[in-house]
Amino acid sequence: MTRHYRVIGVVAPLVVAVATSLLRDRVANTSAALVLVLVVLAVAVRGDRWAGLLAALTAAAAFDFVLTAPYYDFAIHGARDVETAVLLLVVGAAVSEVAQWGRRELARAVRQEGHVEGLVQAARMAADGVGTAEAAAVVAAMIADVLDLDDCRFAAEPSDPQRPRLGPDGAVTWRGRPVDVARHGLPTMDLVELEAPRAGGRFLLSSATAVRKPSAALLRIAVSLAAQVGPSTGDRGLAPVKDASKSP
Repeated sequence: MTRHYRVIGVVAPLVVAVATSLLRDRVANTSAALVLVLVVLAVAVRGDRWAGLLAALTAAAAFDFVLTAPYYDFAIHGARDVETAVLLLVVGAAVSEVAQWGRRELARAVRQEGHVEGLVQAARMAADGVGTAEAAAVVAAMIADVLDLDDCRFAAEPSDPQRPRLGPDGAVTWRGRPVDVARHGLPTMDLVELEAPRAGGRFLLSSATAVRKPSAALLRIAVSLAAQVGPSTGDRGLAPVKDASKSP
């Protein structure tokens, strides 16, 4: 699909420029340049950065070749046409970058919405009294997704003081020293412990195959997810409440 839009980025501006040249006597070159910028924008929104840049380059070349005198020649004699061609290339490239930025921001917003939905789901499981084992398995999968981990599992075992820890504030420490996750990433040489205080255990986070650098916000989301896991009524072994209407 990416290659498809790159081809469109080369073909579409040329086709539009040729079509516009048929109205050369009625449409000013500056107006034609604006139309080509719209074509670049359309390609950049749908394709990737290279598709947008190819569209910008092709639009500038097509403007020079088809719409400026001498026609069907890459020479430009008019100073204003030279300025318009350069601006078309620069604006087209800028529009492409802005479109890619917008796509990244949209993708980040969608991911954040998914993380919020995960917190809501974990809170709902806690409120519904879902058993610890079942809730822990679901939350472990959520944490692995949020932090892009190799693996995450819940373990009802004592803490190992030699392991790195993800604390309640979202900070990672290793043997009492802070780890700069933004710079160095999560530790890859050992499992990272994330306490689940209400469940009597901890999540063990594994990122051994690659360096992961989750943001502080994502680390806090992982901590919040772990905090939702707790014993259900059945786990605590509480006796069910008797129905008073059936008492003898």
